[in-house]
Order: sequence, then structure tokens, then C-alpha cells
Amino acid sequence: MGCALAALLTVLVTGCQQTSGSAGHGTLSGGAPTQPSGQDTVFLAVNECSSFGTTSFTEAPCSSERAAARVIARHDGRPDDGPPCPPTTDFVLHIGTQPAADGKGTIPQGYACMRNLQPPHPGDPGGGGGPRTIVGDCVHSAGRGQVRETACDGSGRRKPEYQVTRAVRSRAQCPASTALYVQLDGEDPVGCARRL
Repeated sequence: MGCALAALLTVLVTGCQQTSGSAGHGTLSGGAPTQPSGQDTVFLAVNECSSFGTTSFTEAPCSSERAAARVIARHDGRPDDGPPCPPTTDFVLHIGTQPAADGKGTIPQGYACMRNLQPPHPGDPGGGGGPRTIVGDCVHSAGRGQVRETACDGSGRRKPEYQVTRAVRSRAQCPASTALYVQLDGEDPVGCARRL
């Protein structure tokens, strides 16, 4: 049953980068998770932890040395259709439909918003990653009116060119020093960015 479950359940680790305009986002591929640990019928429920492997992700007790990240939010459906992850999410696990651990029913497709148990935290302001661009993050030009997030300290693959200093409802609310507008999630969808 474990092999069949692994075949049905796919997980993608997403390091989505917010972009300006209508650009897409980058994705890293992960492996299939193994069967839930039996703690409950939901694979990776809120406050549960996961371990990382080269081909699979498993539930692990948060106190275990195998634990690497904690679920800070869990939703059914696809991230594009559901609520956004909290601002300081480090990465998102996409979870495919699977049979329930007790063999009764199925666990629906969903996604888990994950926070690393130890630094680094790419979802923190200026951290250079995470599924959302937030105030304090830095970006670099990615061509055709797009930007990608990068670490503000310059440790990323690309040097930071702009830093988001404020989130507002409309461009008119940005300060005069704004050099770039960045599309954000949430009630204040415009990021006002200054040139570095």
C-alpha cells in the first residue's frame, strides 16, 4: 500500500517568487511523500512537522532530529484557488489526492505552508525566497517587466536591485521616491520599491 500511496501522492516544493505584471513563478520539484505517520488522517496538518529526503517527504515528530519544517497553514485545493500562505512561509508543499490512512475515504488535494525549524528562513523579509514577496524583500529585474526575489544581503544568485519599502492599495499611495511597483498578495496589492 505504501508504494501505491506514494504513486498517488505528489509533492512539489515551491519557491514561488512574486513578480510585477503578469509574470509566472519559479518552481523546484520534490518527491512523493510517504504514508502519514498515523497521527491523524490529514497528511501534514497544522503544527505537524516534515522531514526532507532526496525523493520523499514524511511526517516526523517535531521533536525528532529528522524534523526539518513545521506546517503553519494547511488548505484544501490548489494554492492559486485558495487562501495565500502566511507572509513568512518559507516554502509550499503541494499535496495530491490520496487514500485516508485508515482506508476510509480520501484526503483531498491540498497544500501545506511550511516554515523551516532552523534558519535560513527565505520567507522572512529580505530572505530571498518564500512564496510571497513582502515589505522588506529585495528583487532583481528578470526581463519583460518581471522581477524575481533575491536576498537583500547579496548572498543570492543575483544582486538585489530594488527593495520593497511599503505595501499600499494603489500606486498613487506610494512615495515619490518609488522606482518600481511590485505586485503583492493581500489587501495592499501594490509594493512600493526603492532602487538600491
